Amino acid sequence: MVQLADGYSPGKKRSRAAMTESDSFPVLNDDDSFSIIEHKAYARVGFLGNPSDVYFGRTISFSLGNFFASVRLEPSDDLIISPHPHHDLVQFKSLYQMVNRLQNEGYYGGVRLLMAICKGFYNHCKDNNIELNGGNFKMSYETNIPRQTGLSGSSAIVCAALNCLLDFYKVRHLVKVEIRPNLILDAEKELGIVAGLQDRVAQVYGGLVYMDFSKEYMDDLGHGVYTPMDLSILPPLYLIYAENPSDSGKVHSTVRKRWLDGDEFIISSMKEVANVALEGRTALLKKDFTRLAELINRNFDLRRQMFGDDALGSVNIEMVEVARSVGAASKFTGSGGAVIAFCPDGPSQVKLLEDACQKAGFAFQPAVIVPSFLNDIDRKTLSSK
Repeated sequence: MVQLADGYSPGKKRSRAAMTESDSFPVLNDDDSFSIIEHKAYARVGFLGNPSDVYFGRTISFSLGNFFASVRLEPSDDLIISPHPHHDLVQFKSLYQMVNRLQNEGYYGGVRLLMAICKGFYNHCKDNNIELNGGNFKMSYETNIPRQTGLSGSSAIVCAALNCLLDFYKVRHLVKVEIRPNLILDAEKELGIVAGLQDRVAQVYGGLVYMDFSKEYMDDLGHGVYTPMDLSILPPLYLIYAENPSDSGKVHSTVRKRWLDGDEFIISSMKEVANVALEGRTALLKKDFTRLAELINRNFDLRRQMFGDDALGSVNIEMVEVARSVGAASKFTGSGGAVIAFCPDGPSQVKLLEDACQKAGFAFQPAVIVPSFLNDIDRKTLSSK
């Protein structure tokens, strides 16, 4: 049986006081043996940059505490992946209800995500001679991350599941933090989900993270270089999202092809967006919020020029324009469906923004940023690079 580093094993009891709010914990039996493991993974916001590993770019992202997915794992005689009663619905009252459900929610729930990360985790351990002992389990999930809002709801489920597997099989110290986003990404790619490393890095690390996906790092390491940042450097931010957003998955298609085909405009624009993240990091460290607001707006303007209004969608563009109508800086949180906004003029501007969003029919709430939840075992796996 593989033991955890730092003298900790899943049979030892930890007090809740020793855990952060975002550090999900196993449930104990009376004999202090673990019966249930639960982990949360939060939504994420791509704050600045956003041309990630595919474009060898840079980005700053953070984990968003407003929404999360949770996965629950418990020992079982057979290995069971439990369908969610809503997201994996297969029983309907009528044909109309089924068709309406498919039109609004799509064909796929979270079961396929759980199965994909189980397979990817198993293969990684097999390829790296990591022995898995512990028997079978039953795995289930919950999520309140709104669909199609560009907040990485799918990868949150996969990330939470991976953390459960690491603890159930007691191999957390043998799977490096830097490669965990790759495992999550590979599981999603196998399902045909268009994705990049940025979202998974933010959800694995938690907190505020600066990521550099320069070609030299990607070629040498197989992943980027990830630098956690102090949350205190962020000003108050606000989340705006549409209740019925357009599908955000389509906005990647033509731009990626043009980039691969050597389109000079796309290549130069992607470099500029990457520099927005680099400059944004400096602005945050200096608390130069005037410059920060300019960079947030510039980030969106560059994206709009590359993708075009038809690809971004009228509802998504309207959210940005509503924020800008009161002088707030704003950009997408990801591919579309939600917007992150910054009000440099303070509370009076925030009230104007809230009123404008309410009038336009958009949800509005302060962004809650979750601190990093890497534990001591996780940190010991980090490289010194």
